[in-house]
Amino acid sequence: MDIYQLKTFVAVARERSITRASELLHLSQPAVSAHIKALEDALELSLFERTPRGMSLTGEGERLLAKAEQTIAAHQDLMDEARRLKGRLTGKLHLGAGSNSNDEAVGKLLTTLSERHPGVEVVLKHGTSLEILAGLRNGSLDAGFYNEAGEPEPELATIEVSEFKTWLVAPKGLVPASKRSDWKALAELPWIYPTASACCGRTAENLFRLHHIRPKRIISVDREDVTRTLIAGGTGVGLLHADTAKEAEARGQVELLFESPHPVRVLFAHLASRAQDPLLEAATSPLRQAKR
Repeated sequence: MDIYQLKTFVAVARERSITRASELLHLSQPAVSAHIKALEDALELSLFERTPRGMSLTGEGERLLAKAEQTIAAHQDLMDEARRLKGRLTGKLHLGAGSNSNDEAVGKLLTTLSERHPGVEVVLKHGTSLEILAGLRNGSLDAGFYNEAGEPEPELATIEVSEFKTWLVAPKGLVPASKRSDWKALAELPWIYPTASACCGRTAENLFRLHHIRPKRIISVDREDVTRTLIAGGTGVGLLHADTAKEAEARGQVELLFESPHPVRVLFAHLASRAQDPLLEAATSPLRQAKR
């Protein structure tokens, strides 16, 4: 049994899927399955059973999950202390960057880390805000930039990097000027946005609650460029980040209907329980200095 097998066990337990665990851990599915089998052989216990809904923990697996998480945390503490004793910061830092999460801030952080801590290897992974948050929870990411339209989860330590607005937009000529503030009429149209997003999805839900509506049809798209193409093509109304919306308007592709009253914040986040991790201290320090 080794620490990597324990990390695989925890990832599969949380995701309930070998496929999703393999994506988060950057391992092949056979490698994930091999880790689980090796761990079960070493413990002489069955940890999972396959169900129509995915991988489900057995009773023994449920009881060992918390111990596995504690062991991983203790291993991380040991590695952190070893780095402190060595004096020169070394190690691998897995960072996530959500789409539209302020590329300038990401670039500046990577440059600063390279200059101040040349012994630190940074692995950057791009994904949706939802994927970044999942990576922080399951340990495949140490920290990351993501977009937050509401309040961050309490287990996260966050630094606000920037903010932006979102717009509800429509294809040219789809919504008459007299109907642009008629939310019941807008609810009759298809709405295009990423329903699972921590950004536009929450913004949309906030608008629905504010105006007491629920669209009859929602088209879930997790890429803003695809959302823009569908709206411009006349499929329906949708949510775009302010810069994208105004560029599309300037090109004559869409019309701006409504600016969301609540800005979306770009946050840099990591688990609060890892606040003393030297690698995370090195990553957060330049961001905190930039806020002063």
